[in-house]
Amino acid sequence: MAGVSSCMKYSMFIFNFIFWLCGSIILGVSIWIRASQGIQQDIVIDSSVFVGVDLLIAVGSIIMVLGFLGCCGAIKESRCMLMSFFIGLLLIVILQLTGGILGAVYRSQLEASLNLTLEASLDSFQSTKEEYKIFHKQFHVFEEMNQCCGLVNGPADWGKNFNTDLGSNKICECKLNNPSTDLCSFFQGRYVYTTPCGKVIVKYLKDHLLIFIGMTFGLAVIELLGLGFSMSLYCQIRRK
Repeated sequence: MAGVSSCMKYSMFIFNFIFWLCGSIILGVSIWIRASQGIQQDIVIDSSVFVGVDLLIAVGSIIMVLGFLGCCGAIKESRCMLMSFFIGLLLIVILQLTGGILGAVYRSQLEASLNLTLEASLDSFQSTKEEYKIFHKQFHVFEEMNQCCGLVNGPADWGKNFNTDLGSNKICECKLNNPSTDLCSFFQGRYVYTTPCGKVIVKYLKDHLLIFIGMTFGLAVIELLGLGFSMSLYCQIRRK
């Protein structure tokens, strides 16, 4: 009876060790993003928008478990572990491809969905309550960094707070020596940034969604190789 190919066995082990490391990185980065409450406070996006981060935490954990099963299954030549790895990885590939396809299909609808979330946050801009002052200062810094103003409607989003002093510069103040008509406009007696910060946020998410879709399909190709490795090794062990 044919034995188990050492090349196949150790190739499977190396593949799954790298797979396990990828899972560890995904899990670690996702937990760091989720734990960074400042990100959500600065941009003021509803926590439901970060559901993708929670999903990545789950995916990273599952990939780590599958990587462990694949490594042990290859070294110990365990058919049970290899079959568990194959089934788990197959489910992930199916879900991953489904998520990638849905992401590509609904990418064009991202702006409309996010605008609804941003519009729900406008009250916090126009509020004069003490509890919102910290948020106003944080978002003012965000505006200066990204050369934008307001969320949806530009400087009008600030309402009565538009002329509030939040530091060395006034809200939305265009700090360029020669403000261009594209970047800055004249509003209530001074030059302010024209672009709403909502557009900056949407562009950021769209660009990163495209990268995510590319990584999803690229990783799926590698995972298909893992499926082939595991099933081939499983059949060799069964014939031994």
